[in-house]
Parts: sequence; structure tokens; C-alpha cells
Amino acid sequence: MDPVIILQAGVASGTVLLFATLGEIFAERSGVLNLGLEGMMLIGAMSAFKTAVVTGNPWWGIVVAVVFTGLISQIHAAIAIHLQADQVVSGLALTFLGTGLSLVLGEGLSKAGTISLLPSFSIPLLSQIPILGRIFFSNQSIMVYLGYVLFPLCWYYINYTRPGLHLRAVGEFPAAADALGINVYRLRYLYVLVGGMLAGLAGATISLAISPGWFSEMTTSGQGWIAIGLVIFSQWDPMRAAAGSYIFGALRRLILDIQGPLTIFGYRNPFYYNPYYGFFLQMLPYAFTIVVLVIGSREAIRKRMGSPAALGLPFIRGQRGL
Repeated sequence: MDPVIILQAGVASGTVLLFATLGEIFAERSGVLNLGLEGMMLIGAMSAFKTAVVTGNPWWGIVVAVVFTGLISQIHAAIAIHLQADQVVSGLALTFLGTGLSLVLGEGLSKAGTISLLPSFSIPLLSQIPILGRIFFSNQSIMVYLGYVLFPLCWYYINYTRPGLHLRAVGEFPAAADALGINVYRLRYLYVLVGGMLAGLAGATISLAISPGWFSEMTTSGQGWIAIGLVIFSQWDPMRAAAGSYIFGALRRLILDIQGPLTIFGYRNPFYYNPYYGFFLQMLPYAFTIVVLVIGSREAIRKRMGSPAALGLPFIRGQRGL
């Protein structure tokens, strides 16, 4: 096993988690919990691949995935913001809806054959940096490089711009923000839309760059749920989200590699010759996600971790409190 290759592949697959996690950070920072990431990512992956098959142009696939998933996210926004329904139930319903739509609309795509994919390339000079150059800048998809630009921009936007201040105000003290003339409803709709669009981008990245193709619900392999756990793990911070996404990406690749028929320190690899070991290894990322979600479900712990104070709470104009 070459550690550099594992880390290089981890950065690529971690980019999918990064896009989805950043989108959820924006939604939750505005006070809206969206558990529909998995469904939206499936819709994004399916619509991107289908569009690329029909048009022969993967860039149109990206556009359609982002727009379509953004529109789907507004179903959850309307239910959670204006109808003030339970955001957990609405998000889970969105996952079911997205899964069902992607399976129906994506029927037959698994036999579509090869299509044009998003380009991969190395960045001159930077790819020549020892070790780090091979990991981050050698033969990576253009979506990976987009991720490098996106997460520092999101971090700066949230922490150092006036719109970012409004975003944090809406998620922390919506009543106070409303008293200052900030339109709480409009901003929450906007950032749920942004979250949906980034989830669609994550799905499109899977089907057009990282793991090309459409394989029904196995396309995302539960990465939407991992992204939700990463939001809590990162404490709603884009920089930490990037680190967590790339680490998880490398971990998922490592789990695949160590199940191969190799020897470890001269001994047979037990993970290859005993299938039960491989089964438990594949469970590790999801088990970690469950642990993070359980811990993050406790309100006192969430506050210590920096959770938005109004997360998951409907805003009723004129009501005292948050």
C-alpha cells in the first residue's frame, strides 16, 4: 500500500463530502436542520449523469444537478420555515423522496455506457512539491480544485462579511435579527437553497468525476449521512469541515485497500482472508457518524460545540425568545 496514493484518492472522495458538508453548514447556520442530504445527493448524481448521457456534455450535467437539487430543497424549506413542521421528519421525508425520484428517473442509466467526464489534470509546479504535490495537485479532478477554493471562501464569507454576519444572526437570534430589519424567512429560504445546490454538486461530482456512473441508491453509499455527522464534528466551521472531509475520504479508501490480498509485516492479511473483518471495517465510518449524531443530539453538548442556538426551531414573527 502506497500511503501517498491512499491520501490522493482520499482527497478526491473527500471532495464529495466537503461539498455536501459545506451546504449543510450554510443551512444549519441559518437555523434549518436538513436531514435530506442523502436524497438530494442521489438526485444530483442521477440528474447530472442523465444529462451528460443525453447531451454528451458533463458541464450541462453539473448545471442541471445544481438547479434541480436546489429546487427540490425548497420543498423542505417551505415545510420547515412557513409550515413550521418538524424539521427532522421533513428532512427524512426529503431523503425518501429523493431516493424514490432518483430510482424512477434513473431507470436504465446503469447501462448507459461510457460518457464524457469532467477533466482531471495536474497543476504545474505545485504538483512537483514532494509528497504534498502528489497528494493534492497531481492528476486530480477539476472538482477537487474547486473544493480547494470553495472552503476558504465559505469560511471567510461566514466569519468576515456582512451577509455572513446576517446568516449567523438568523441562526443564533432570529427575533433580534428581525427587529434589526433582517428578513429571517428570506435568508433561511436562501441558505436552504444554497445547501441543496451544494448537495447536488456533491452528487454530480460522484457520478461525473470520482466514481463515474449511476448505480441506483449505491451511488452515494450513505455519504449524505456522513456529511451530516461531519457538520457536528467540524463544529459548523468550513475549515474544520474540509479537514474532516479529507480525513474521512482517506479512511474510506484505506478500508478498501487493506481488504486486498496483500501481506502485512510478512503475515497474511486477515482483512482479506476473513470477510467478517472487512464487513466491520466498512462499518467504521458510519458507526462514527452515528456516535457523532448521538452526541450532537444533546442540547447542552451542542451548545458547547458551537451549534447555532436556533437550530431546528421554527421562527414565528412577533414571538418572544429566539
